Amino acid sequence: MSTVPRLSGALRLTARGLLVGLLTTAFLTPFYLMLRGALMDTPGVTSPQWTWWPSPMHFENFSALFDDPALSMGRALANSALIALVTAPVSTLLASAAGYAFARIPVPGRGVLLALVVATLMIPGSVTFVPTFVVVGSMGGVNTLWGIIAPGLFNPFAVLLFRNFYLRFPAEIEEAGRLDGLGWFGLYRRIALPNSGAMLASLGALAFIDSWNSFLWPLVIGQDPSAWTAQIALSTFLTSQTVNLPGLFAGAVVTIAPLVVMFLVAQRYIVEGIATSGLKG
Repeated sequence: MSTVPRLSGALRLTARGLLVGLLTTAFLTPFYLMLRGALMDTPGVTSPQWTWWPSPMHFENFSALFDDPALSMGRALANSALIALVTAPVSTLLASAAGYAFARIPVPGRGVLLALVVATLMIPGSVTFVPTFVVVGSMGGVNTLWGIIAPGLFNPFAVLLFRNFYLRFPAEIEEAGRLDGLGWFGLYRRIALPNSGAMLASLGALAFIDSWNSFLWPLVIGQDPSAWTAQIALSTFLTSQTVNLPGLFAGAVVTIAPLVVMFLVAQRYIVEGIATSGLKG
C-alpha cells in the first residue's frame, strides 16, 4: 500500500528535476552560443560543420574590441555605465517619493493626478518620441549624456508599484513618527524610505537593466561617437557592407556581463519587491 505513494512521489520529483534541467538548458544555451562565437574566427562561425567548442580559441577577439580606434568600445561602456548608474537610483527615488505622496498625502486632486500617471502607461512610446526629441534638442541635449538620461528619469509603472507598497505599509509606525513631530517629508525620509529596501533594490535593478539595454533613444540623441552607448557600438558590427560576427559575439559577451552580475545579485530582491508591491497572485 505504501509503495504506490512512494513511487508517485519519486516520479514527481524526477519530473520536476527534468523540467528544471530543460528550463536551465534553454536559459543557458544563448550564453553558450554567444561565448562560443566570441572565441571563434569568421570561417568557424559561418562553417556548416558544427563544433561544440572552438579550437584554437581566439581570445584576440576581445582585445580587438578595445584596440579599434573607430569603435571606442571602452568609451561606449563607460557611457552606458554612467547613464545606468545615474538613471537607476534617481528614477527609483523619484518614483518612491511620488508613490508615497499618492498613497499617504491627502491633497485635492490626488485621484486626478494618479489617473494622469496611469494614462501615461497607455500612450505608446512612438507617440511621444518625436515631441521628446524636439524638447530635448531645443534644450541642447543632442550628443550629450544628460539628453539621454533626462527622459528616463520618470517611471510611471514604478510609481504605481511604490504606491501599492506604501498603501500596505503599517500606519501605526507613521503614527509613532507623528508623535515625535515629523511632517510628511520626515515620515517619508526617516520611516517609509528606510523600510523600502526590497522595493528600492528590485526596481533599481530593473531600471539599471532597462537603461543599459536602451537602444533607440540613445541612437537618436547620441549621434556623435563620443556619446555612443555600448548597444550602439555593438550595432556597428552589422553594416550593409560587412558583418563581423566574432566581433559582434565578443562585444555581446562584454556588454551583457554587467547585466548578468546585476541579475545574480538582485534576483532575490526583484522577486521580493514584486511580491510586496501588492501584485501577488
